[in-house]
Amino acid sequence: MIKNIENIELHFLTLEDYKELKDTMIEAYSNMPNSYWKESHIKSLIDKFPEGQVVIKVNNELAGCALSIVVDYDGFDEHHTYKEITGDYTFDTHKTDGDVLYGIDVFIKSEYRGLRLGRRLYDYRKELAEKLNLRGIAFGGRIPNYHKYSETLSPKEYIEKVKRKEIHDPVLNFQISNDFHPSKILKGYLEGDEASNEFAVLLEWDNIYYTKQTKKATTKKKIVRLGLIQWQMRLYKDLTELMQQAEYFIDAVSAYRSDFALFPEFFNAPLMADNNHLPESEAIRELAKYTPEIVQKFSELAISYNINVITGSMPEIKDDLLYNVGYLCKRDGSTERYEKLHVTPDEAKVWGMQGGKNIKTFDTDCGKIGVLVCYDSEFPELSRLLADEGMDILFIPFLTDTQNGYSRVRHCAQARAIENECYVAIAGSVGNLPKVHNMDIQFAQSMVFTPCDFSFPANGIKAEATTNTEMILIADVDIDLLRELNQFGSVRNLKDRRTDIFELKKTVNKDI
Repeated sequence: MIKNIENIELHFLTLEDYKELKDTMIEAYSNMPNSYWKESHIKSLIDKFPEGQVVIKVNNELAGCALSIVVDYDGFDEHHTYKEITGDYTFDTHKTDGDVLYGIDVFIKSEYRGLRLGRRLYDYRKELAEKLNLRGIAFGGRIPNYHKYSETLSPKEYIEKVKRKEIHDPVLNFQISNDFHPSKILKGYLEGDEASNEFAVLLEWDNIYYTKQTKKATTKKKIVRLGLIQWQMRLYKDLTELMQQAEYFIDAVSAYRSDFALFPEFFNAPLMADNNHLPESEAIRELAKYTPEIVQKFSELAISYNINVITGSMPEIKDDLLYNVGYLCKRDGSTERYEKLHVTPDEAKVWGMQGGKNIKTFDTDCGKIGVLVCYDSEFPELSRLLADEGMDILFIPFLTDTQNGYSRVRHCAQARAIENECYVAIAGSVGNLPKVHNMDIQFAQSMVFTPCDFSFPANGIKAEATTNTEMILIADVDIDLLRELNQFGSVRNLKDRRTDIFELKKTVNKDI
């Protein structure tokens, strides 16, 4: 290893570097005679894609190099060769409108190995792929120690042993440690690579920031602003007055340019006061009669205030059965329905309420979201199913009467954020309704939870409302941080699941 290092810099490769580059390649590939690029090859690469050709210099001496092109990846057979991917070494396969950065070569001069200079070259490639909005990086990785084991191990067995650290392969070990994942074995990849028996491993890296180009004049937001409504239970003379209060809150959170407004579970319960003389099971069915009109009004408000409204939940009758449901009223005018799947013992006993049957994610202009109503948050398999569908934000409207009931929802919601690598927003009601049976008191503290890792708050709490106080809570969440967590987190709950020993899946149900 070189001592007295004064300067390490990355530079774009130029033709003036060629002589030094050639000498470095000959030294780096001493076991592969004549395996260096001619000056015409280097000129072609520089002319076609100058950003893709970089060298790293130590004390102004060339220590390593990385060469690459951009290709239309789907245009190549999955078992392509090096000759095919480079267009018979002409690099005519480079496409300015391609979607994958393909690595042509990386090498480090032997005297500079051990300084992790190769990592710097790969970090540059990753940054370049992100800058150019490419969906990833790919290349055929040599397995130079395979010839020592080829008589007893297949390439697949060899790779598995390398991954388990039972065999050391300097190239493959390095690629895996730099977040490249083996995709398939390429046979006959590089002519003359006797050390690898001409086998290579197709290694890939996915750009988590890649955004597929669209012809629509819309973009999917990366920073999403949440508006949580901590609703005060109070008596209203009619539906119009209640919806005026709801509109007031939507106006308030939309004034802060929030993307979502989240209402609590059964926020419309004050309307049961007029039917307090009826048995509870009949009063809740009278309340259900308001639901279609409330949903229609929320949809109109979503459009006029340019915000996605999650309506909390309301009673709804379908086929003479009573359900606890809510609606996602999108700002594009469409609406989608969600159901409370687990009703509490009190809901079933007092109101005769039934549990729903369907669980799904919803596509929005801010990514995929999920909604679980109150008690559903205490069943971790539900949110895991939503996470499997790509959920980024989980909304939990709730209604709890005591602090211990609230604590169940609060702590389970935070667990859901950690185990599913997502954001979780909970919103509840406060105050009391002395003139409504079975709805006497409420306890709530609305919050936004995050995973617990370096890019997030240390305690996993992004924002929290004042306990038992009517208010709104505004919080921004960064969707890209979830992508980074999934790939590079201290722990990776979604990736590290042992699906080889258990299975979780939804059953197919018809709409109720």
